[in-house]
Amino acid sequence: MARLTEEQIAERLHEAARTAHRLPPVKVQGYFNAWPAIKRMPWENLGAEPEPIRIPPSPEAVERMLEVMSWMVWLEEEQRHLLWMRAERYPWREICARMGCDRTTAWRRWKMAIASLAEAISSNQNECRGIYR
Repeated sequence: MARLTEEQIAERLHEAARTAHRLPPVKVQGYFNAWPAIKRMPWENLGAEPEPIRIPPSPEAVERMLEVMSWMVWLEEEQRHLLWMRAERYPWREICARMGCDRTTAWRRWKMAIASLAEAISSNQNECRGIYR
């Protein structure tokens, strides 16, 4: 497998963030509602907002997301937060407020985190190739 570029890693992070948002919500198990469903009149439903339709991600997308999540153990906590916030397309202003630094400093830290992640991925792939030969 070829070495991943920084742009490919950033795109995979963004895809993982989108996949995580498409997963079904986590609910407490064991509770149920014994009340009957309320049949509303058509005029009562006029002001109601429709429930959002959630299309679950494919198993391949979930596997790719889990792979990206496994990469995060190679980073420091602040780098994880920075990469994940950028993957979720947070504006730089919010990232700078969270990190307590200037925009260019945050961007430099983001580039360094992506570069260190790319290096860790490539070194891990080389180690795995040596094991399985």
